[in-house]
Amino acid sequence: MRKVIIVLFSLLIVSELFSQNDSASKALKIYISCSDCDMDFIRKEINYVNYVRDRHEAEVYIITTEQNSGSGGIIVTLDFIGQQSYAGMNDTLKISLRPDDTDDVIRNKSIAVLKAGLMRYVARTPYFDKITITSSIEDNQDATQQPSDPWDSWVFKLSSDGYFNGEKTYKYNYLYSSFSANRITEKWKYESNIAYQFNKTKYIFEDDDTTIITASKSFYNNYFLARALNNHFSLGLSLGANSSSYSNIDFSVSGLPAIEYNVFPYSESTRKQLRIQYKIGFDYNDYHDTTIYNKTEEALLMHSLSMTVMFVQKWGSLNVNLYGSNYFHDFSKNQLSINGNADIKLFKGLSLTLYAYYAFVHNQLSLPKEGVTYEETITRQRELATTFNYYTSIGISYTFGSIYNNVVNPRFGD
Repeated sequence: MRKVIIVLFSLLIVSELFSQNDSASKALKIYISCSDCDMDFIRKEINYVNYVRDRHEAEVYIITTEQNSGSGGIIVTLDFIGQQSYAGMNDTLKISLRPDDTDDVIRNKSIAVLKAGLMRYVARTPYFDKITITSSIEDNQDATQQPSDPWDSWVFKLSSDGYFNGEKTYKYNYLYSSFSANRITEKWKYESNIAYQFNKTKYIFEDDDTTIITASKSFYNNYFLARALNNHFSLGLSLGANSSSYSNIDFSVSGLPAIEYNVFPYSESTRKQLRIQYKIGFDYNDYHDTTIYNKTEEALLMHSLSMTVMFVQKWGSLNVNLYGSNYFHDFSKNQLSINGNADIKLFKGLSLTLYAYYAFVHNQLSLPKEGVTYEETITRQRELATTFNYYTSIGISYTFGSIYNNVVNPRFGD
């Protein structure tokens, strides 16, 4: 009799274990595409789903994208895309983050919205019976009431930072300060920025008791105003004033009216954009030193045309920008550039990342006639003549093995 009881008890334990494994295998499988999410925190807080490391295995694919908000914060958009048996069940939710939100506040806001978005899918799994949904809204609270804003959407920011590095024969100092005032609403966009930058480098050659000191400074003052006409067209105006010892500019002022057309509605801008922008206006430059064209100052008319393509899809993301400009007095004084980056999921486990920038440069009107010294050349303290510049990078990765990515183990972490 005792043996029979032991056997029955063992069978009950095995049955329970298989039941738990069966329940776990039926948990919703999700894949989150997010470059800077705290995935350890997400896995701990949402433990009723299976996290997979490849989007093809997921029943729900979650894509996160970010855009700057009018308050200086960030609007995070979460697109929930149903796959396999959940195909066609799609949703979009947004998270509004303030510029002064701490990392803990950000991740808690994100978790709350992520949980809300997942509920319609989790409701079809065995785990839904173990979930309780609560609310902290009191009976006398009106969730639809619009908050008053004593600042009328204006956001101001003061910032300053410094970087100091040195050793026995080398010293480098860098200072940067800025002030911005922005106001962004549904119809209007106003941005302004004032910034000052200074850097100084000192080299000491003990062999011949020589010291080389180089320094450069820049001042920028930029304003931008845009008006939304409809869901595709916008008008804008850029005004600016700057000074740069690096570019031989003692004082420069510019004004450029602009028009922009987005092939896709601006309401879809987090996932896809195809923007065409045209600017036309003037530059007035007063130079530190006489330029290679024997100018100490000049007023110039110029225009530019640019096209920007951006897609964030299940297969990855793509950003490409094509830009061209020239001066009216001499069309040979022009610049054409293209840059782009892509993160492509080629197939299961294989990813490719690309970045490339290339520019044809024929508009360096401010180069000094005297040229630059040897010290300025090797320390890159002054702009040098060129007909092109470029930068590129490429990366590839392949991951294989278990599809699940649920475990969190912080031991001996960074």
